[in-house]
Parts: sequence; C-alpha cells; structure tokens
Amino acid sequence: MKDFLLDIVSLIYPRVCVACHSSLFKHEQHICNRCYITLPKTDYHLQKDNPLHKVFYGRANVTAASSFLFFQKKGMVQKMIHALKFKGKPEVAQLLGKWYAEDLKQSNTSLTYDYIIPVPLHKKGMQKRGYNQSEYFAKGLSEVLGIPVITNVLIKYRFTKTQTNKTRAERAENILQSFSIENAGVIDNKNVLLVDDVITTGATLEACIIQLQKSTNTKVSVASIAYAQ
Repeated sequence: MKDFLLDIVSLIYPRVCVACHSSLFKHEQHICNRCYITLPKTDYHLQKDNPLHKVFYGRANVTAASSFLFFQKKGMVQKMIHALKFKGKPEVAQLLGKWYAEDLKQSNTSLTYDYIIPVPLHKKGMQKRGYNQSEYFAKGLSEVLGIPVITNVLIKYRFTKTQTNKTRAERAENILQSFSIENAGVIDNKNVLLVDDVITTGATLEACIIQLQKSTNTKVSVASIAYAQ
C-alpha cells in the first residue's frame, strides 16, 4: 500500500535528479546513481599539501583543507549547489555530507575532530532562505562520523550581500569583520572542522578561522562540498 501511494505521489510530483533532471528510482535520493558515479571528486583529503590547502598559505593557520567535489560553471555540481541553496532542497547538502563522510571514514583522516562547525548565516539570510545549507552539510558529516555539530560558537553578526561577483580583495574586505566568536571556552584546546558549501577565494573561511583561533590553542581544519578553482 505504501509503495502504491508513493507511486501516485511520484506521478503528480515526479522525483528527479537535481544534477541531470532524469527520473529517480525508488532507492535513489535527490541524485541518481549515474550522476553519483561521475561525481568530480577532488580526493584532497588524501593529499596534505593539496591546492586548496595552499590557498590559505600566509593567510590563516589551517591544519588541513579538503573539499568533496570540484565546482565548474554550468556543471553538475553547480546544479546541485543551486538546488540546495535556492530551490529549498537542503537535504541535498546533507546527502553530500554523508557521502563525503564515508570517503573520510575509509581514509581515517577525520576521526580526531572534536566538533564540526558550519559557517553561519546572518539572521536575515536565515529568514530569507529558511535554513543554513552549510549546517545541513555538517549534519550529514556528523551522522556518519559521529562528531557533534555546534552552532553557538561562531556567529555572523553583519549581513553581507552575495560574494559571487566580487574580486578577491573586495570579498576579503566585505567579509573580514562579519563574524564573531561566543562561548570561546567550548573549543579551547579542541580540534575543529569548519565547513562551508563552496570555497572560491577562501575569504569567508579565513575570516571565520581568525575568530575561532581567538580561543585557546584551537586547531582548525576546513572542508566544503565544492571547490571552485
């Protein structure tokens, strides 16, 4: 009976892959198997001094840096990011978090983190979107890795408009003073994983890292759904 009702619902509201828009089978969630197999993975978690880690050289003290996927304009990853950010599908970010966590778990590179901290949204951004996509990514990682997510330490107190069309210098200036830290003692002497949806210039994460490292002896690593080279 349950399967019958699901079939009826699918006829009225067809379930399609957010990457290729093909119909999903019952066992598929948000992304079809064909797209899953062809995901452009970076495998940066297997490389200590990878290109993303080098983005932060001389800018922020990062223990490790990795990203699940490569981002290309008009590519499948851009379609996924667009769906989870602008089409009310945060569950896509959570699914990608689970998939990335499986890769991290297999390589045994992430089991020493004490907390996962998503890059926060300003309250205006939360009101407009209704959710923080980076927090959903963090939840997916947490479900598989068993590492708690905390959202009461890093706070975004200044609203900033989209960074998409800004230069690197403009992004850095726009974002640097937008974050603050509260309850700093929670992460004293801890190893935390700071996560975001897409890394481009690294300006947002740099600003967050500066705040997090105001606590005592806190080590910060970063990870994202995608990296736009």
